Parts: sequence; structure tokens; C-alpha cells
Amino acid sequence: MTDVIAAPPQPRIPIGSTDGATFPVRRIHCVGRNFAEHAREMGAAAPASKASRGNPVFFCKPADALVVDGVVPYPRGTTELHHEIELVVALGADAPPGLLDPAHAEALVFGYAVGLDLTRRDLQAAAKAKGLPWDTGKAFDDSAPVSRLVPAAECGDISTRSLTLEINGEVRQHGKLADLIWDVPEILHELSKLYALRAGDLVFMGTPAGVGPLQPGDRFRASLDGVVEFDGRIVTGDSDAG
Repeated sequence: MTDVIAAPPQPRIPIGSTDGATFPVRRIHCVGRNFAEHAREMGAAAPASKASRGNPVFFCKPADALVVDGVVPYPRGTTELHHEIELVVALGADAPPGLLDPAHAEALVFGYAVGLDLTRRDLQAAAKAKGLPWDTGKAFDDSAPVSRLVPAAECGDISTRSLTLEINGEVRQHGKLADLIWDVPEILHELSKLYALRAGDLVFMGTPAGVGPLQPGDRFRASLDGVVEFDGRIVTGDSDAG
């Protein structure tokens, strides 16, 4: 069999401080409205208890939306690029066939990172208003900046950690992972109802309150406290934002 075009390189994330080791990425799953305060700031109802959670909101980004060097071009087609800091979960093993037991879910996790679910908020809002999918607001080029991966064994109990995002030295977002509406095992269980989870999958776990705009020239520092930090900047894109 002969390819008629050159095969694109597989997106990869560097691992920890290991020299040259990388994690090849297959698919990016994302969770929406997984912090109550963020759900409220986006105009959605937040559950009062676990029993009233309903179903999580899922969407996807293409694997080649990853940015690992921190240099993010301002995307075309928008004037409202927003930041959303998130815990990123990397799966190092395939889930067994069928429904994944939450008690076995964490055994699939290779490691954790911190990332940004960048959003073209104006395009997302327009799609929501018409009852259309969010793809143009979420699944665009360079929309998934992510730090190096840290193996799970080096992270300790991830539920005790918190996320912080600084823009130009000012804290914009901060949230405790203990406040997730659905934790990592629960989200992997819910995803297994819809998808075959495989080694190489990433899961962006949702953002705390405080999302807001980014402009060319802005610098960001995203941190998963005690685990990893990720510095980057927004640069002028290749076309007019409007």
C-alpha cells in the first residue's frame, strides 16, 4: 500500500524531565461545565448534589490542536478568544470492552498535565443560540496548549491539587480539583458509555470559574500546584481576527 500524500506527524507531548521521551496522542476528549461556579458563569444550572448531576457534557478537539511549546497564534475568525485552564488526564492503557468500572479507571491513567481549552467564545455563543454544535468554537487549530506530562506515580492524590492560571502576572482562574462535579474515575466511566477509550487518549477535565479574554502579546502561566507549570504567550495569528 502506498500513501498518495505524506502522512502527517502524530502529535506528541513530552514526558516529565525524561530526555526525549514523548506521549503520542490519539484523541482529545473534553468535559464541559465540570465546576459548578463555571457552569453558573456560563448561564447554566449547577447541580445541588451528586444525585442531581444528570449527564456530563462532552466534546472533542482534534489531536493536532495541541501546542506543546507554549506559542499560541491568535486564531482566525474570532474577536473573543477565551482561556479555560484544565487538568489533563493521559491514558496509558486501553479500557476493557464494555462499561468501565470507576474502581478500575485510575489504573488506565499514565499521567497528568495542565492545559488550556481555548475557546472562540463568540462563535460558541452564536452556535448555542441557534442550537448548533460547538465545533467552530472549540475544535480549531492550536486550541489545546498543554504542558509536559507527569507520570501519575509522581503526582500523589490528584484530588488534593488545585489549578491556577495567571495572565500577565495576574491570577485569572483558581480552582480546587476536589470541587469537580465529576472526578477522573467518574468521567472515564461516563466516557466509556460513548467511546472505546484507548492508550493515547487525553481528557481535558473542565475549567473553574474566571474564564476571560486573551489578546496577542498576553503571557500565561498555568499550574497544577506541586506537579507542573506551563508558560506561554499569545502571538499575532496569520489572518485578521474579524
